[in-house]
Amino acid sequence: MLHSFWPVRIVAITALLGLGCGSSSPPEAMGGPVAMRRLTAAQYRQAIVDAFGPEIEIVGRFEPDNRREGLIAVGSAFVAVTPSGFEQYEAMGNYIAKQVVSEVHRDRLVPCQPRSRTEPDAACTEAFLQRIGPGLLRRPLVDGDVQTRVTAAAAATELMGDFYAGLEVAVTSLLIAPDFLFRVEVAEAGPGFADGLRLTDISLASRLSYLLWNAGPDAALLEVAARSGLSDPDSLGREVDRLLASSRLEDGVRAFFEDVFRFDEFEDIGKDPIRYPAYSAQVALDAREQTLRVVVDHLIARKAAYRDLFTTRRSFMTRALGPVYVVPVRAEEGWEALDFATDHPRAGLLSHASFNMLNAHSGRSSPTLRGVFLREALLCQKVPPAPADVDFSLFNEDDNPKYKTARDRLAVHSSNATCRNCHKLTDPIGLGLEVFDGIGRHRSTENGAPIDTSGDLDGRAFADSVDLGRAFRDSPLIGACLVENVYRYAVGRDPVKSERRLLRYLEGRFEDSGQRLHALLRDVVMSDGFRTATRPRRDPAVEEPAPRVAALPAEKEAT
Repeated sequence: MLHSFWPVRIVAITALLGLGCGSSSPPEAMGGPVAMRRLTAAQYRQAIVDAFGPEIEIVGRFEPDNRREGLIAVGSAFVAVTPSGFEQYEAMGNYIAKQVVSEVHRDRLVPCQPRSRTEPDAACTEAFLQRIGPGLLRRPLVDGDVQTRVTAAAAATELMGDFYAGLEVAVTSLLIAPDFLFRVEVAEAGPGFADGLRLTDISLASRLSYLLWNAGPDAALLEVAARSGLSDPDSLGREVDRLLASSRLEDGVRAFFEDVFRFDEFEDIGKDPIRYPAYSAQVALDAREQTLRVVVDHLIARKAAYRDLFTTRRSFMTRALGPVYVVPVRAEEGWEALDFATDHPRAGLLSHASFNMLNAHSGRSSPTLRGVFLREALLCQKVPPAPADVDFSLFNEDDNPKYKTARDRLAVHSSNATCRNCHKLTDPIGLGLEVFDGIGRHRSTENGAPIDTSGDLDGRAFADSVDLGRAFRDSPLIGACLVENVYRYAVGRDPVKSERRLLRYLEGRFEDSGQRLHALLRDVVMSDGFRTATRPRRDPAVEEPAPRVAALPAEKEAT
């Protein structure tokens, strides 16, 4: 089991490097390689809304995302578009383009009238492209972007005898362009970067806006980037503050925590209707939204400390969630705020139905799945996968008359030497949440036997799920893991060795701020690692990823 070694190790390294909480000067750091990240489905949809408005319907299947080292934001740099996927993107783009140039929307979206409805009009086509192109491609247009599409639109108009059929071709071509489907980052040499590169202002603008808004740069940010304004730290700082002050920050924060919490897995969730009659698709949707509402309210609206998310008793409720939480809900529709009483058995994120139903099986809870999630997503520790030949039959017998509780069954299951080491990492904290069943309903017994929720987190004992939340709140790994996840999410890759000192500095700054998310986001964006890149090297081992914040000791990793 992990003990207090890791917090001591982190503090010791921080002190050794002179990066304690009192450090005010950021260390020099050269970022890792630039990335080319495919848009997620949510980012694609937002791009269409920003360009054409929410009235445009999107129909089609998106290429599946790839989660890598816990984050889709990292895995998106390791995916391409398959031939069948390209056909889907083309079909979606064509359907969107038809709506954009239709009689219903053209007066609002096309800034000019053609000289003739049946003949090409290069000037009007170019004006339309200049209006929508920079936002879709997330950069100013160059002559090649415009002229090739003007020519294609003219050819289609002459063939179809319809000017708007030509515009449709031009719009479709933008929506299948690599610069639209992928966030292409470009780095260049610059003053003060003799040993590396800096992101171009356009690439920096895109990286910044996707971190804070989960969307491409708006016109104001593109304008600053076009005149190289982001190369100046003061100008960059003003733009960062503008984006942080925007209501669209909620979109970026939601997207980040959805990724960290692995909420994309809700799309495949299913529960046994016999065992869990209170469960429904609406309950799952509301459970997911409830957690995101609490996060946004706590971190953005209240600007409270991140650590306090694990003990807060403030929540939000709907009629659908009421039976799961066994609380009355006055509002017939929508959400209402709720504060659980101080003696209530629920407190903090770990008691949310979302985590407990997601990290469970279809017909029962799972201390191991919950423990793995807590270790990997919230503490940044890697849990080795179970061996392929492990026999789970006893643990799966949740109606066994001899081993009535999950703790009893796990005690027997983990007596196997090949299972013991991994289960020591996951089960003590996962069992702390056993008072929540497979959909997150609170219970005190299993098969008539009382549930024991006591355990310890890295040497810190806890008595129940509420006390487990306090243990997480007090763990120094909580803040360090959030810093690492924000940084990895921001740059789309794992940190490299040259960024270790920077991460320790960011951890200290985060603690100095009282674990305020706004301060962390600003520090990440203003750091050298966010704005620079490593020159390509022939030997990929020269800049290998740095270990995770709280990686397991070598002897643990080998088991």
